[in-house]
Amino acid sequence: MSTKFEKLNKSIINCSKCLRLVKFRKKISNTKRKQYINETYWGKPITGFGDINAKILIVGLAPAAHGGTRTGRVFTGDKSSDFLYKCLYKAKISNQSNSNHVNDGLKIYNTYITTALKCVPPQDKPEKIELDNCFIFLKQEFELLKNVKIIIALGKIGFDACIYFFKKKYDFKERLKFSHGSIYKLPNDMKIIGCYHPSPRNVNTGRINEKKMVSLFKKISKLSKNLS
Repeated sequence: MSTKFEKLNKSIINCSKCLRLVKFRKKISNTKRKQYINETYWGKPITGFGDINAKILIVGLAPAAHGGTRTGRVFTGDKSSDFLYKCLYKAKISNQSNSNHVNDGLKIYNTYITTALKCVPPQDKPEKIELDNCFIFLKQEFELLKNVKIIIALGKIGFDACIYFFKKKYDFKERLKFSHGSIYKLPNDMKIIGCYHPSPRNVNTGRINEKKMVSLFKKISKLSKNLS
């Protein structure tokens, strides 16, 4: 981890700008879910994770209430992360098929994963002012991740957050419609690819399955190797 990234991540962790989000994450961390009642929740904003020289950037909307907010690492310790890492592992993007806690030995190859919002919002619905506040951090991540060529946006809300970011920061005016596997050009020679969110709802209803997700990740991994 470079010194600049360490400085950025420290700023993220220490942020308390959005009072609604601070209040909510503290409530979650104090109330806890029954099966985690004896655990100490992280209860702070969540930083990104992975290869800082990556060509692939995965962007979710926000940390999970009892996943990242509990464990301290994005997409860790919940059912969404269980499904996501099964697929990343089968696509040879991660070294293991599980993401349980920060010391589980997980590594992801040529990939960095982060969220548009660094704190969990009530009902998974952030307010625009909260996204605007957090975009300061997302912009710095883009600036430090100098090799990124492909953004994988998890879910429509995550996709819309990414597009909103580019419209605010790069005067980007294209109207892009989310769909699984859709590929669009962005400023700075980047591409954004829509991907169904690996949530239990999407998996249980059959909207997404391992075969479909692994196929997309393999396609993206291959595409990234052909981009300079």
